[in-house]
Amino acid sequence: MDQARINTIHAVYKKHFKDEPASFVIAPGRINLIGEHTDYSEGFVLPVAIDRDVAILFSPRQDDFIRVYSVDFDEFHQMRLFDLEKQKSSWIDYLQGIIWALSDEGYPLKGWQGVISGNIPIGAGLSSSAALEIAIVKTFILASNISIDPTHLALIALKAERDWIGLNVGIMDQLISADAKVNHAMLLDCKTLDYKFIPIPENVSFIVMDTLTRRELTQSAYNIRHKEIQEVTRLLNVNSLRETNQSDLDARQTIIPEILYKRTKHVISENSRVLQFVHAMQNHDLRSMGELINESHASLRDDYEVSSDALNLIVDLAKNQSACFGARLMGAGFGGCALALVSQGEESGFIHEVKSAYQDKAGIAPSLFIVKSANGVHTQELNKK
Repeated sequence: MDQARINTIHAVYKKHFKDEPASFVIAPGRINLIGEHTDYSEGFVLPVAIDRDVAILFSPRQDDFIRVYSVDFDEFHQMRLFDLEKQKSSWIDYLQGIIWALSDEGYPLKGWQGVISGNIPIGAGLSSSAALEIAIVKTFILASNISIDPTHLALIALKAERDWIGLNVGIMDQLISADAKVNHAMLLDCKTLDYKFIPIPENVSFIVMDTLTRRELTQSAYNIRHKEIQEVTRLLNVNSLRETNQSDLDARQTIIPEILYKRTKHVISENSRVLQFVHAMQNHDLRSMGELINESHASLRDDYEVSSDALNLIVDLAKNQSACFGARLMGAGFGGCALALVSQGEESGFIHEVKSAYQDKAGIAPSLFIVKSANGVHTQELNKK
């Protein structure tokens, strides 16, 4: 985190709490190179943590109060531990959900006070909610002097998201925020939760293309897709779609409704693309990486049907640029961001051309920005530059 942002958040903390804080907790957002809508089918994903994050500047308390100010929402909230009441689509729900999940697992919690500030676009598919969850869990770990390994930390955050927030997400977002490694992507097997780090090739840049269209996941088709996967899993008589392949799917096509066939086809083909993409990364084959990214978008658009006019437009405009290896929608879809793989050194021209063309066609200026890889959740002292 840069010193200017540290100083700004520090000043806000001093204003609200009148004393010196202990330290920062910083939890990154993420991009997902490939492997979309596969995690809740126990599939493969390939996320990278990015240099956009949620930061909490905090100090432990000697009582059981939580006192928090959110810079992004300009709201102050105070509560006693375990005095939980669900809000309505509020950032406070994430705080209370983490308290509930940690308490449900028997962790002895202590109070803290702090300031929360993020620079991840909210609702854009860059996992701002998971970063917030992971930052809150890590803050409780430090304030309460307890120990939780990264995988379990991610599972606690996932429990809060599923059972308190009510969104049937997979483990990817929480785990990459909890245990990422700079300059590497994480190849995660969502069935076993085993993962390994894959070096990011040189000469490629990741550019996030924000259409500035948004979707509210809990009110969108996301949970419908999750239910569709549960239904086709039942029809195929398997525990998850990792246990089937395209040949098996085709052999059972007569008992599977067309819409569910398309959903399953995407998941099966996307899992295969992830493994092919990793092979291409390891061989520094940027062209093949781009082709697989393009195939992923087509599958998400046509078979999983989670794209949008805005996403399709910005992806097509990106692919028309000679500097672009490939592009696709990213995150849950329905709006938000797409990702482009661009030749290093040609980012400025790419951004200018895509922004100009998108504004001409859509009548709105999109936000395009380069993201760098980052480490998972960590602490940073105030005096560190």
